[in-house]
Amino acid sequence: MSADSNTAATVADLMDGLGRAARHAAAALALSSGEDRNRGLRSIAAKIRVAAERILAANQADLDAGRQQDLGAAMLDRLTLDAKGIEAMAAGVEAIAAMPDPIGRVSSEWQRPNGLSIQRVSVPLGVIGIIYESRPNVTVDAAALCLKSGNAVILRGGSESFRSNTALYECVREGLSEVGVAADAVQFVPTTDRAAVGYLLSSMSRWLDVVVPRGGKGLIRRVQEDARVPVIGHLEGICHVYLHAAAALDMARAITLNAKMRRTGICGAAETLLVDRANASNVLPPVANALIEAGCELRGDAAVCAMIAEATPATEADWSTEYLDAIISIRIVDGIEHAMQHIRQYGSAHTECIVTDDAAAAARFCREVDSAIVLHNASTQFADGGEFGMGAEIGIATGRVHARGPVGAEQLTSYKYVVRGSGQVRA
Repeated sequence: MSADSNTAATVADLMDGLGRAARHAAAALALSSGEDRNRGLRSIAAKIRVAAERILAANQADLDAGRQQDLGAAMLDRLTLDAKGIEAMAAGVEAIAAMPDPIGRVSSEWQRPNGLSIQRVSVPLGVIGIIYESRPNVTVDAAALCLKSGNAVILRGGSESFRSNTALYECVREGLSEVGVAADAVQFVPTTDRAAVGYLLSSMSRWLDVVVPRGGKGLIRRVQEDARVPVIGHLEGICHVYLHAAAALDMARAITLNAKMRRTGICGAAETLLVDRANASNVLPPVANALIEAGCELRGDAAVCAMIAEATPATEADWSTEYLDAIISIRIVDGIEHAMQHIRQYGSAHTECIVTDDAAAAARFCREVDSAIVLHNASTQFADGGEFGMGAEIGIATGRVHARGPVGAEQLTSYKYVVRGSGQVRA
Protein backbone atom coordinates (compact mmCIF):
# COMPACT_ATOMS: atom_id res chain seq x y z
CA MET A 1 0.00 0.00 0.00
CA SER A 2 1.38 3.46 -0.95
CA ALA A 3 1.91 6.32 1.49
CA ASP A 4 -1.06 8.11 -0.05
CA SER A 5 -3.21 5.04 0.47
CA ASN A 6 -2.09 4.83 4.08
CA THR A 7 -3.00 8.49 4.59
CA ALA A 8 -6.42 8.00 3.00
CA ALA A 9 -7.11 4.97 5.16
CA THR A 10 -6.03 6.86 8.28
CA VAL A 11 -8.32 9.80 7.49
CA ALA A 12 -11.22 7.46 6.72
CA ASP A 13 -10.74 5.56 9.98
CA LEU A 14 -10.48 8.81 11.93
CA MET A 15 -13.57 10.38 10.41
CA ASP A 16 -15.68 7.23 10.58
CA GLY A 17 -14.74 6.93 14.24
CA LEU A 18 -15.96 10.47 14.89
CA GLY A 19 -19.13 9.80 12.93
CA ARG A 20 -19.86 6.56 14.74
CA ALA A 21 -19.41 8.17 18.16
CA ALA A 22 -21.54 11.16 17.21
CA ARG A 23 -24.36 9.00 15.86
CA HIS A 24 -24.42 6.91 19.03
CA ALA A 25 -24.41 10.03 21.23
CA ALA A 26 -27.14 11.68 19.15
CA ALA A 27 -29.58 8.92 20.05
CA ALA A 28 -28.96 9.45 23.75
CA LEU A 29 -28.98 13.24 23.51
CA ALA A 30 -32.32 13.28 21.70
CA LEU A 31 -33.86 11.56 24.72
CA SER A 32 -32.23 13.82 27.29
CA SER A 33 -34.21 16.43 29.17
CA GLY A 34 -33.91 20.11 28.43
CA GLU A 35 -32.59 20.69 31.94
CA ASP A 36 -29.87 18.07 31.48
CA ARG A 37 -28.70 19.82 28.32
CA ASN A 38 -28.86 23.21 30.04
CA ARG A 39 -26.78 21.85 32.90
CA GLY A 40 -24.18 20.76 30.38
CA LEU A 41 -24.18 24.20 28.76
CA ARG A 42 -23.73 26.01 32.07
CA SER A 43 -20.85 23.69 32.90
CA ILE A 44 -19.21 24.50 29.55
CA ALA A 45 -19.48 28.22 30.28
CA ALA A 46 -17.79 27.72 33.64
CA LYS A 47 -14.95 25.72 32.07
CA ILE A 48 -14.35 28.44 29.47
CA ARG A 49 -13.96 31.06 32.18
CA VAL A 50 -11.58 28.88 34.19
CA ALA A 51 -9.46 28.12 31.11
CA ALA A 52 -9.25 31.72 29.86
CA GLU A 53 -5.44 31.96 30.13
CA ARG A 54 -4.96 28.61 28.37
CA ILE A 55 -7.31 29.68 25.59
CA LEU A 56 -5.56 33.03 25.14
CA ALA A 57 -2.15 31.32 24.99
CA ALA A 58 -3.40 28.96 22.28
CA ASN A 59 -4.90 31.87 20.39
CA GLN A 60 -1.63 33.81 20.58
CA ALA A 61 0.19 30.83 19.08
CA ASP A 62 -2.33 30.81 16.22
CA LEU A 63 -1.88 34.55 15.68
CA ASP A 64 1.91 34.23 15.65
CA ALA A 65 1.70 31.45 13.09
CA GLY A 66 -0.81 33.44 11.05
CA ARG A 67 1.49 36.44 10.85
CA GLN A 68 4.33 34.21 9.73
CA GLN A 69 2.03 32.88 7.00
CA ASP A 70 1.10 36.46 5.99
CA LEU A 71 -2.58 36.12 6.81
CA GLY A 72 -4.45 39.30 5.89
CA ALA A 73 -5.58 41.86 8.44
CA ALA A 74 -9.24 40.84 8.10
CA MET A 75 -8.41 37.17 8.72
CA LEU A 76 -6.26 38.03 11.74
CA ASP A 77 -9.07 40.18 13.12
CA ARG A 78 -11.53 37.30 12.85
CA LEU A 79 -8.99 34.98 14.46
CA THR A 80 -8.20 37.18 17.47
CA LEU A 81 -9.55 36.42 20.94
CA ASP A 82 -9.21 38.57 24.05
CA ALA A 83 -10.49 38.41 27.62
CA LYS A 84 -13.65 40.28 26.67
CA GLY A 85 -14.30 37.86 23.81
CA ILE A 86 -13.85 34.84 26.04
CA GLU A 87 -16.32 36.22 28.56
CA ALA A 88 -18.72 36.94 25.71
CA MET A 89 -18.45 33.29 24.61
CA ALA A 90 -19.18 32.02 28.12
CA ALA A 91 -22.09 34.44 28.54
CA GLY A 92 -23.39 33.41 25.12
CA VAL A 93 -23.49 29.76 26.16
CA GLU A 94 -25.40 30.71 29.31
CA ALA A 95 -27.82 32.73 27.20
CA ILE A 96 -28.45 29.68 25.02
CA ALA A 97 -29.07 27.61 28.15
CA ALA A 98 -31.67 30.17 29.27
CA MET A 99 -33.61 29.93 26.01
CA PRO A 100 -36.79 27.81 25.79
CA ASP A 101 -36.24 24.16 24.94
CA PRO A 102 -36.74 23.79 21.17
CA ILE A 103 -37.24 20.00 21.44
CA GLY A 104 -40.63 18.45 22.09
CA ARG A 105 -42.45 21.67 21.24
CA VAL A 106 -45.93 21.09 19.79
CA SER A 107 -46.21 23.56 16.91
CA SER A 108 -49.64 22.41 15.76
CA GLU A 109 -52.34 19.95 16.76
CA TRP A 110 -55.77 19.02 15.51
CA GLN A 111 -58.51 16.42 15.76
CA ARG A 112 -59.79 14.41 12.80
CA PRO A 113 -63.50 13.50 12.37
CA ASN A 114 -62.59 9.84 12.99
CA GLY A 115 -61.24 10.72 16.44
CA LEU A 116 -57.51 10.66 15.63
CA SER A 117 -55.52 13.29 17.50
CA ILE A 118 -52.52 14.61 15.53
CA GLN A 119 -49.61 16.71 16.80
CA ARG A 120 -46.58 18.13 15.00
CA VAL A 121 -43.68 17.89 17.45
CA SER A 122 -40.17 19.31 17.10
CA VAL A 123 -37.26 16.85 17.08
CA PRO A 124 -33.48 17.15 16.55
CA LEU A 125 -32.00 16.88 13.07
CA GLY A 126 -29.55 14.22 14.30
CA VAL A 127 -25.84 14.68 13.55
CA ILE A 128 -24.67 17.99 12.11
CA GLY A 129 -21.31 18.57 10.46
CA ILE A 130 -20.06 22.14 10.79
CA ILE A 131 -17.10 23.32 8.70
CA TYR A 132 -15.82 26.80 9.49
CA GLU A 133 -12.87 29.14 9.14
CA SER A 134 -11.04 31.70 11.23
CA ARG A 135 -13.41 32.51 14.07
CA PRO A 136 -12.65 30.33 17.13
CA ASN A 137 -15.89 31.38 18.81
CA VAL A 138 -17.76 29.25 16.26
CA THR A 139 -16.42 26.17 18.07
CA VAL A 140 -18.34 27.18 21.18
CA ASP A 141 -21.40 28.72 19.52
CA ALA A 142 -21.93 25.73 17.24
CA ALA A 143 -21.44 23.17 19.99
CA ALA A 144 -23.82 25.02 22.31
CA LEU A 145 -26.55 25.46 19.70
CA CYS A 146 -26.37 21.82 18.67
CA LEU A 147 -26.50 20.64 22.28
CA LYS A 148 -29.44 22.92 23.05
CA SER A 149 -31.35 21.50 20.08
CA GLY A 150 -30.51 17.89 20.97
CA ASN A 151 -28.13 17.35 18.05
CA ALA A 152 -24.71 15.76 18.00
CA VAL A 153 -22.12 17.71 16.04
CA ILE A 154 -18.81 17.13 14.28
CA LEU A 155 -16.74 20.33 14.22
CA ARG A 156 -14.06 21.00 11.64
CA GLY A 157 -12.42 24.40 12.09
CA GLY A 158 -9.82 26.10 9.94
CA SER A 159 -6.13 25.26 10.22
CA GLU A 160 -5.34 28.88 11.08
CA SER A 161 -7.32 28.58 14.35
CA PHE A 162 -6.52 24.94 15.17
CA ARG A 163 -4.85 25.60 18.55
CA SER A 164 -7.61 27.96 19.69
CA ASN A 165 -10.34 25.57 18.56
CA THR A 166 -8.66 22.67 20.32
CA ALA A 167 -8.46 24.58 23.61
CA LEU A 168 -12.12 25.56 23.38
CA TYR A 169 -13.19 22.04 22.42
CA GLU A 170 -11.41 20.71 25.50
CA CYS A 171 -13.56 23.06 27.60
CA VAL A 172 -16.68 21.69 25.94
CA ARG A 173 -15.69 18.08 26.61
CA GLU A 174 -14.66 18.81 30.20
CA GLY A 175 -17.89 20.68 30.90
CA LEU A 176 -20.12 17.92 29.56
CA SER A 177 -18.16 15.13 31.23
CA GLU A 178 -18.27 16.84 34.62
CA VAL A 179 -22.08 16.83 34.73
CA GLY A 180 -22.62 13.49 33.03
CA VAL A 181 -24.05 14.76 29.73
CA ALA A 182 -22.97 12.76 26.65
CA ALA A 183 -19.57 14.27 25.84
CA ASP A 184 -19.40 12.32 22.57
CA ALA A 185 -22.26 14.46 21.29
CA VAL A 186 -19.58 17.03 20.38
CA GLN A 187 -16.79 15.73 18.15
CA PHE A 188 -13.82 17.73 16.86
CA VAL A 189 -11.73 16.79 13.82
CA PRO A 190 -8.24 16.63 15.38
CA THR A 191 -6.26 17.19 12.19
CA THR A 192 -5.60 20.01 9.74
CA ASP A 193 -5.34 17.54 6.85
CA ARG A 194 -7.61 18.88 4.09
CA ALA A 195 -8.48 15.31 3.17
CA ALA A 196 -10.63 15.21 6.30
CA VAL A 197 -12.95 17.83 4.82
CA GLY A 198 -13.20 15.93 1.56
CA TYR A 199 -14.07 12.72 3.37
CA LEU A 200 -16.63 14.43 5.61
CA LEU A 201 -18.41 15.86 2.57
CA SER A 202 -18.25 12.84 0.29
CA SER A 203 -18.26 9.73 2.47
CA MET A 204 -20.10 10.33 5.75
CA SER A 205 -23.74 10.33 4.71
CA ARG A 206 -24.35 7.32 6.98
CA TRP A 207 -23.25 9.41 9.97
CA LEU A 208 -24.29 12.97 9.01
CA ASP A 209 -27.77 14.38 8.50
CA VAL A 210 -26.83 17.91 7.43
CA VAL A 211 -23.74 20.08 6.89
CA VAL A 212 -23.44 23.75 7.81
CA PRO A 213 -20.54 25.72 6.29
CA ARG A 214 -19.37 29.00 7.79
CA GLY A 215 -16.55 30.86 6.12
CA GLY A 216 -15.42 32.36 2.85
CA LYS A 217 -16.92 31.98 -0.58
CA GLY A 218 -14.46 29.26 -1.61
CA LEU A 219 -15.26 27.06 1.39
CA ILE A 220 -19.01 27.46 1.07
CA ARG A 221 -19.01 26.79 -2.67
CA ARG A 222 -16.98 23.63 -2.12
CA VAL A 223 -19.36 22.40 0.56
CA GLN A 224 -22.42 23.11 -1.57
CA GLU A 225 -20.89 21.35 -4.58
CA ASP A 226 -19.34 18.33 -2.83
CA ALA A 227 -21.65 17.49 0.08
CA ARG A 228 -23.67 14.28 -0.14
CA VAL A 229 -26.09 15.44 2.56
CA PRO A 230 -28.27 18.59 2.75
CA VAL A 231 -26.46 21.90 3.30
CA ILE A 232 -27.66 24.88 5.35
CA GLY A 233 -25.79 28.09 4.57
CA HIS A 234 -25.15 30.95 2.21
CA LEU A 235 -22.56 31.42 -0.51
CA GLU A 236 -21.88 35.12 0.08
CA GLY A 237 -23.40 38.23 1.59
CA ILE A 238 -23.84 40.85 -1.11
CA CYS A 239 -26.04 43.15 0.96
CA HIS A 240 -27.64 46.37 -0.28
CA VAL A 241 -28.75 49.63 1.27
CA TYR A 242 -31.29 51.51 -0.85
CA LEU A 243 -31.77 55.22 -0.11
CA HIS A 244 -35.28 55.82 -1.41
CA ALA A 245 -36.49 59.21 -2.67
CA ALA A 246 -38.17 59.74 0.71
CA ALA A 247 -35.08 58.90 2.79
CA ALA A 248 -34.29 61.39 5.56
CA LEU A 249 -30.72 62.62 5.31
CA ASP A 250 -29.62 62.04 8.91
CA MET A 251 -31.03 58.52 8.93
CA ALA A 252 -29.60 57.71 5.50
CA ARG A 253 -26.14 58.81 6.60
CA ALA A 254 -26.20 57.00 9.95
CA ILE A 255 -27.57 53.72 8.56
CA THR A 256 -25.25 53.62 5.55
CA LEU A 257 -22.16 54.37 7.62
CA ASN A 258 -23.04 51.71 10.19
CA ALA A 259 -24.09 49.12 7.59
CA LYS A 260 -20.76 49.44 5.77
CA MET A 261 -18.18 50.40 8.37
CA ARG A 262 -19.19 49.02 11.78
CA ARG A 263 -17.55 45.71 10.88
CA THR A 264 -16.59 45.34 7.25
CA GLY A 265 -15.68 41.66 7.46
CA ILE A 266 -19.05 40.19 8.41
CA CYS A 267 -21.60 38.77 5.99
CA GLY A 268 -24.17 41.41 6.97
CA ALA A 269 -21.95 44.33 5.96
CA ALA A 270 -23.40 46.42 3.14
CA GLU A 271 -21.47 46.03 -0.11
CA THR A 272 -23.60 48.15 -2.47
CA LEU A 273 -25.38 51.46 -1.92
CA LEU A 274 -28.31 52.28 -4.22
CA VAL A 275 -29.43 55.92 -4.28
CA ASP A 276 -32.67 57.14 -5.79
CA ARG A 277 -31.98 59.70 -8.50
CA ALA A 278 -34.82 61.87 -7.21
CA ASN A 279 -32.96 62.39 -3.92
CA ALA A 280 -29.34 61.81 -4.93
CA SER A 281 -28.18 65.43 -4.94
CA ASN A 282 -29.48 65.85 -1.41
CA VAL A 283 -28.32 62.65 0.30
CA LEU A 284 -25.38 61.26 -1.67
CA PRO A 285 -22.72 63.94 -1.05
CA PRO A 286 -23.06 63.93 2.78
CA VAL A 287 -23.38 60.14 2.90
CA ALA A 288 -20.32 59.75 0.66
CA ASN A 289 -18.34 62.22 2.76
CA ALA A 290 -19.16 60.27 5.92
CA LEU A 291 -17.95 57.05 4.30
CA ILE A 292 -14.77 58.72 3.01
CA GLU A 293 -13.99 60.20 6.42
CA ALA A 294 -14.38 56.72 7.91
CA GLY A 295 -11.78 55.36 5.47
CA CYS A 296 -14.08 53.76 2.91
CA GLU A 297 -13.20 53.53 -0.78
CA LEU A 298 -16.05 54.45 -3.13
CA ARG A 299 -16.63 52.84 -6.53
CA GLY A 300 -19.48 54.37 -8.47
CA ASP A 301 -21.30 54.47 -11.75
CA ALA A 302 -20.88 57.45 -14.09
CA ALA A 303 -23.51 59.53 -12.29
CA VAL A 304 -21.87 58.90 -8.91
CA CYS A 305 -18.39 59.74 -10.21
CA ALA A 306 -19.73 62.98 -11.67
CA MET A 307 -21.12 63.94 -8.29
CA ILE A 308 -18.37 62.60 -5.96
CA ALA A 309 -14.82 63.46 -7.01
CA GLU A 310 -13.25 60.82 -4.77
CA ALA A 311 -15.24 57.95 -6.32
CA THR A 312 -13.53 55.71 -8.87
CA PRO A 313 -15.46 54.06 -11.74
CA ALA A 314 -17.13 50.80 -10.80
CA THR A 315 -16.75 47.79 -13.08
CA GLU A 316 -19.46 45.26 -13.82
CA ALA A 317 -17.75 42.89 -11.38
CA ASP A 318 -18.15 45.38 -8.51
CA TRP A 319 -21.92 44.95 -8.40
CA SER A 320 -21.52 41.24 -7.55
CA THR A 321 -18.47 41.48 -5.28
CA GLU A 322 -18.51 40.77 -1.55
CA TYR A 323 -15.63 43.03 -0.51
CA LEU A 324 -15.55 42.24 3.24
CA ASP A 325 -13.41 45.37 3.36
CA ALA A 326 -13.75 49.16 3.52
CA ILE A 327 -14.98 49.39 -0.08
CA ILE A 328 -18.50 50.06 -1.31
CA SER A 329 -20.04 50.20 -4.79
CA ILE A 330 -22.63 52.95 -5.41
CA ARG A 331 -25.25 53.20 -8.14
CA ILE A 332 -27.87 55.83 -8.90
CA VAL A 333 -31.22 54.15 -9.62
CA ASP A 334 -34.43 55.42 -11.18
CA GLY A 335 -36.85 54.59 -8.40
CA ILE A 336 -37.78 51.56 -6.35
CA GLU A 337 -38.43 49.25 -9.31
CA HIS A 338 -34.91 49.86 -10.62
CA ALA A 339 -33.47 49.29 -7.13
CA MET A 340 -35.26 45.97 -6.75
CA GLN A 341 -34.23 44.94 -10.26
CA HIS A 342 -30.58 45.59 -9.35
CA ILE A 343 -30.92 43.52 -6.16
CA ARG A 344 -32.53 40.65 -8.07
CA GLN A 345 -29.73 40.68 -10.64
CA TYR A 346 -26.70 41.07 -8.38
CA GLY A 347 -27.78 40.17 -4.84
CA SER A 348 -27.14 36.95 -2.98
CA ALA A 349 -30.54 36.77 -1.19
CA HIS A 350 -28.88 37.59 2.13
CA THR A 351 -29.88 40.99 3.57
CA GLU A 352 -31.26 44.20 2.04
CA CYS A 353 -32.33 47.52 3.56
CA ILE A 354 -34.56 50.36 2.40
CA VAL A 355 -34.26 53.77 4.05
CA THR A 356 -37.44 55.77 3.56
CA ASP A 357 -40.19 57.68 5.32
CA ASP A 358 -42.68 56.43 2.72
CA ALA A 359 -44.62 53.60 4.36
CA ALA A 360 -46.05 52.36 1.07
CA ALA A 361 -42.61 52.17 -0.56
CA ALA A 362 -41.23 50.33 2.48
CA ALA A 363 -44.11 47.85 2.42
CA ARG A 364 -43.57 47.17 -1.28
CA PHE A 365 -39.82 46.68 -0.83
CA CYS A 366 -40.31 44.30 2.10
CA ARG A 367 -42.95 42.33 0.17
CA GLU A 368 -41.18 42.06 -3.19
CA VAL A 369 -37.50 41.71 -2.30
CA ASP A 370 -36.90 37.97 -1.91
CA SER A 371 -33.95 37.87 0.47
CA ALA A 372 -33.60 36.03 3.76
CA ILE A 373 -33.64 39.33 5.70
CA VAL A 374 -35.24 42.61 4.61
CA LEU A 375 -35.00 45.71 6.77
CA HIS A 376 -36.74 49.08 6.78
CA ASN A 377 -34.81 51.96 8.33
CA ALA A 378 -32.25 49.77 10.10
CA SER A 379 -28.65 48.78 9.43
CA THR A 380 -27.87 45.53 7.63
CA GLN A 381 -25.48 44.78 10.48
CA PHE A 382 -28.52 43.65 12.48
CA ALA A 383 -28.49 40.48 10.32
CA ASP A 384 -27.53 38.43 13.33
CA GLY A 385 -29.32 35.85 15.44
CA GLY A 386 -28.35 37.56 18.68
CA GLU A 387 -29.78 40.86 17.46
CA PHE A 388 -33.00 39.06 16.55
CA GLY A 389 -33.31 37.78 20.11
CA MET A 390 -32.62 34.24 18.94
CA GLY A 391 -29.36 33.84 20.85
CA ALA A 392 -26.20 32.71 19.13
CA GLU A 393 -26.34 31.52 15.55
CA ILE A 394 -24.26 29.33 13.30
CA GLY A 395 -24.83 31.58 10.29
CA ILE A 396 -27.36 33.04 7.90
CA ALA A 397 -29.15 30.66 5.54
CA THR A 398 -30.23 32.01 2.17
CA GLY A 399 -31.85 28.86 0.76
CA ARG A 400 -35.56 28.26 0.63
CA VAL A 401 -35.62 24.74 2.06
CA HIS A 402 -35.69 24.21 5.82
CA ALA A 403 -33.97 27.13 7.59
CA ARG A 404 -33.77 30.68 6.23
CA GLY A 405 -32.16 33.70 7.87
CA PRO A 406 -30.33 33.34 11.22
CA VAL A 407 -29.73 29.67 12.05
CA GLY A 408 -30.12 29.22 15.79
CA ALA A 409 -31.22 26.37 18.01
CA GLU A 410 -34.81 26.34 16.75
CA GLN A 411 -33.65 26.19 13.13
CA LEU A 412 -31.57 23.09 13.94
CA THR A 413 -34.72 21.05 14.51
CA SER A 414 -37.13 19.15 12.31
CA TYR A 415 -40.47 17.69 13.32
CA LYS A 416 -42.45 14.50 13.38
CA TYR A 417 -46.16 13.78 13.58
CA VAL A 418 -47.52 12.01 16.63
CA VAL A 419 -50.92 10.44 16.00
CA ARG A 420 -53.05 9.10 18.86
CA GLY A 421 -56.08 6.94 18.33
CA SER A 422 -58.47 4.70 20.18
CA GLY A 423 -58.44 1.65 17.95
CA GLN A 424 -59.26 3.26 14.59
CA VAL A 425 -58.59 1.26 11.42
CA ARG A 426 -58.79 2.59 7.88
CA ALA A 427 -61.65 1.39 5.67
